[in-house]
Amino acid sequence: MAGALNYNKYPLFDMSEIIQELEFGYSKKKDLNPLRQGDQVPNFSFEKSNFHWQQFSNGVEKIAPINLLKLLNKPLIVAFYSTQWRSHSLNLLIKLDQLKQQIKAVNANLLVVSNEKEKGLEKIVWDNSLSLSFYYDIGNVIAEKFGIYSDQDPVWDKFSGIDSNVPLLSTYVISSQGKILFDYVDWDFSKDIPAEALISSIAGSRAFL
Repeated sequence: MAGALNYNKYPLFDMSEIIQELEFGYSKKKDLNPLRQGDQVPNFSFEKSNFHWQQFSNGVEKIAPINLLKLLNKPLIVAFYSTQWRSHSLNLLIKLDQLKQQIKAVNANLLVVSNEKEKGLEKIVWDNSLSLSFYYDIGNVIAEKFGIYSDQDPVWDKFSGIDSNVPLLSTYVISSQGKILFDYVDWDFSKDIPAEALISSIAGSRAFL
């Protein structure tokens, strides 16, 4: 019986081809890994197109060009925001608005970064009479550089009630040379931004200017 079998019926497999195919399809998971105080921010740039910017004063939209040089030549507070975080995101905006005078007193700038131009933002700003500047990070390019957004590690795996992959609710202070002076990622929504630490990080940043 064994002698009747044709062992040459099928050609020999080249195992190296199988290994290469497996390696080609392998994709390493990129976990959320937020930047921390003392880190250098990877290079990124803001788009100059008006589509990416929106400014408000006491709830009313201002139509004015953004002076990027003026924005970036001082310590910059970058707050990542999305309406997906619901009341937590509103609390963030209100808190930042309340800190405007202190931020101005330490000669810094403030920018809110959102992953999309949301239809309801104007109403939120108007209802709360906010004076804030927004930048729309289409495609989450900047958020990914900060380690707070990843397609391979979506936030809906970590937080209930989130049905879209958005950046973590987080706030940073960056020196004019791109070094992170302060970081705060709101993992549990148990407290507001530590305002005193945020302002102190800017006041003590003169060595980085």
